[in-house]
Amino acid sequence: MGDSQLIKKIIQGYATGHFLMDEAGILGWYTAPQRTLIPLDDRFHYPRSLQRVLNRHQFHTAINQDFAGVVYGCANREVTWISSELIEIYFALHDAGWAHSFEAWQGDELAGGILGIAIGGIFIGESMFYRITDGSKVALVKLVEHLRQQGFMLFDAQLNNPHLARFGSYTIKNDQYQRLLTQALRSSCRFIPDP
Repeated sequence: MGDSQLIKKIIQGYATGHFLMDEAGILGWYTAPQRTLIPLDDRFHYPRSLQRVLNRHQFHTAINQDFAGVVYGCANREVTWISSELIEIYFALHDAGWAHSFEAWQGDELAGGILGIAIGGIFIGESMFYRITDGSKVALVKLVEHLRQQGFMLFDAQLNNPHLARFGSYTIKNDQYQRLLTQALRSSCRFIPDP
């Protein structure tokens, strides 16, 4: 199977509501009975302490400025589901214009970032990391702003955790997710804004 065919097959997998994970050294497709969404409306919120960080303007954001740095930052943890094989897939998806990094920077240092895949009007958040305190939180707030500006309909975070819950994340049943996914895929949003 050629690279373009493989990429097409992978994007089709995500477009049907599945996601890739490496479990015990085996890369495979997974789904869940419930899906976690980050709200793109007024249900999105964050702690007041983070607002003070945002007000100080100590971070600035960028898209795809250091895609590799974000991928390896997300994979570099004691327990990770991002294998070397999956890293190669992310790079191939990035080269084809599907996978992106949304980054927070402090000066010339990558402070944190979010790795994701944009298809139609859905952004599928694969992972996030930080090197500087609040780096990934600022990236998340600014990414939500960006997705709103670009007209995205869904921000899929796949699986919930206490960190995401602080930002208003919520879960829906898979059948409801599939309906929203179908609607979002009909949209033609651009993750990277026109110059």
